[in-house]
Amino acid sequence: MGVPEESTPEPARSAAPARSAEDRGAAADLLGQVTARDPAVGLGAVVALRRLLEELERLHVDNARDQGWTWQSIASALQVSRQSVHEKHASRRKATGKES
Repeated sequence: MGVPEESTPEPARSAAPARSAEDRGAAADLLGQVTARDPAVGLGAVVALRRLLEELERLHVDNARDQGWTWQSIASALQVSRQSVHEKHASRRKATGKES
């Protein structure tokens, strides 16, 4: 069902979905902000990247748990402790009915 606790999870092998023109435009805008010389623009990009990173982590932790991965396997893939990933995501998943 899931990945055994002692094995290393393999990366997903599905093809990436096609990105819309809107997604490509947003990515280009963010790239411009990241490389801007204006600190206010650059720091705003840092905030946007942090938010994107958090959303990506939530999405992929949910995908992994839905596919039967253990908290330890997820933690190993993220290179963090099992306790930290469990504390960060388990209560959110319980609140949404995804975790018992």
